[in-house]
Amino acid sequence: MAEPRFRRRKEDRPAEITAAALAEFSDKGYDAARVDDVAKRAGVSKGLLYLYFRTKEELFKAVVRSFVSPRIQALENGIRDTELSAEAFLRGPFLEFAKQIPKSPVRVLVRLIIAEGPKYPDLTKYYWDNVVTHGLSAIRQLIARGVRNGEFKASALDEFPQMLVAPVLFSVVWTSVFSKQHSLDSDRFIETNLEIILSAIRDTA
Repeated sequence: MAEPRFRRRKEDRPAEITAAALAEFSDKGYDAARVDDVAKRAGVSKGLLYLYFRTKEELFKAVVRSFVSPRIQALENGIRDTELSAEAFLRGPFLEFAKQIPKSPVRVLVRLIIAEGPKYPDLTKYYWDNVVTHGLSAIRQLIARGVRNGEFKASALDEFPQMLVAPVLFSVVWTSVFSKQHSLDSDRFIETNLEIILSAIRDTA
């Protein structure tokens, strides 16, 4: 038997509110976004929104949990469980993950952290603790596995795993700032960066 419509609607509300918040943050940034406007976008009252999220900061964190954390968790799980070689994983699942970021809702959060993070250190720390550290740790584990298995030689990539995600961040910034002046093929840009790194760390001895 199907559940009553009102019950399904109630359970959908947090997801609808976080989607509305993401749209509001995308249009106005974090600082200028108003909870009242998020409620209007979600089609709920301000009072009802506060039942789920007491502050704009909580709303931002919920957006991170909804739209960013699942992607990072999937990457962590993939690296942990894969039977692919380290290079094959980088060329396959990791490259697909990296290419999707500049096209996905995640780019909105990346842009906000870059533009407004210094004004909101608590939000920046939350993003660091729950997104960045997990992603960098997973990449380090993959590179270390490649070194142990004789695929890669030891390199500075262990110290600077950020090199693998740097073109992703650059693509987000470029698209936000210079897209009208010059369109960047982010897929090819990210793939080219990976090829350069792989050619540098591949153990050919």
